Amino acid sequence: MRISDVLRNKGSDVVTMGPTASVTDLIGALAERNVGALPVVDGGGQLVGIVSERDVVRRLHAGGAAVLTATVADIMTTDVVTCRPTDDAADLAGVMTQRRFRHLPVVVDGTLAGIVSIGDLVKARIDMLESEREQLQSYIAG
Repeated sequence: MRISDVLRNKGSDVVTMGPTASVTDLIGALAERNVGALPVVDGGGQLVGIVSERDVVRRLHAGGAAVLTATVADIMTTDVVTCRPTDDAADLAGVMTQRRFRHLPVVVDGTLAGIVSIGDLVKARIDMLESEREQLQSYIAG
């Protein structure tokens, strides 16, 4: 299964955040969209980072409530691991597990094309296994 298969079922709509937005605005967007991370894009739409709930919590712990007035650029991860639609979903699930991150931007020719979470990859795998089980049952039942 490829990342493009996951995106086909999930959809490729991506909510993004600008690097100059406040952390308070970020928290609002995360809560409103019920997501755990947002890609950060510059004015030209280029991916410049990713920011997660974990980033916010760690900065709150280290710096207190003053973090709420900081910008997304102050707390985002800039060394972003990305993938392509042609990448193998199972391989990337392993990378995400090993490196302990849950969200992976999908990039095509430098442009953000989607984002997948570890939950998306697990759901896709379960759906695939369920489909295989149904096909085997149908085959056995004749």
